[in-house]
Amino acid sequence: MFSRKRPKHVRDEDAPQSAALAHSMTSDGAVKPEHGPWDVRWAPEAARLDLGSLQIPAIEGVEVRVQAGQDGNVEHVVLVSGAGAVEFAAFAAPRTEDIWDEVRSEMLQEMKAGGLSVREDHGPHGPELIAQLPDPQGQLVDVRYVGVDGPRWFIRATFQGPVAADASAAPALWECLEGLVVVRDDEPRPVREPLPMRLPKEMAEQAQQQEEQPEQ
Repeated sequence: MFSRKRPKHVRDEDAPQSAALAHSMTSDGAVKPEHGPWDVRWAPEAARLDLGSLQIPAIEGVEVRVQAGQDGNVEHVVLVSGAGAVEFAAFAAPRTEDIWDEVRSEMLQEMKAGGLSVREDHGPHGPELIAQLPDPQGQLVDVRYVGVDGPRWFIRATFQGPVAADASAAPALWECLEGLVVVRDDEPRPVREPLPMRLPKEMAEQAQQQEEQPEQ
């Protein structure tokens, strides 16, 4: 029912790989992409906020809002800039298969079944979903879902507000997606399980100090 992209296997009679392709491939068959989000092995040098499985690029004009539990594990990461916001979420994925096609199809069916306005579009990272969802006040808000398949990980970026309909409304948020780095651990994890994120040591200590301060 759902389509999944599978790698093409090279046969003995096939033409040999180019030197550039051979250099870009790793032992697990993954190929270095032309742009981010990056697997940590290919990440260019840059200043980033280290949240464990995700490293958020430091972009001028972008505020990073992190919601964490009492144990320091990060539950939500939202970036805000100008007329919009984007939430990043990272999940475990198969070693040799992409999952965005399947995830997107399920989301599309669920939203249509709920009577929501949703359609498919195509962007720089491939197929996307564009929808209008009610906010807590009941007002409809533009939302754009972007999925990126990587080696054993999957990123879902949820753009909200004017930037979801017009990328030029907050280009810095798209720059953050391009500069995002994923650090996939070696733990075997079920497909679609959220990858663990944590507060940096300094942020965790600051949060603990605020909790320990007596209320005025």
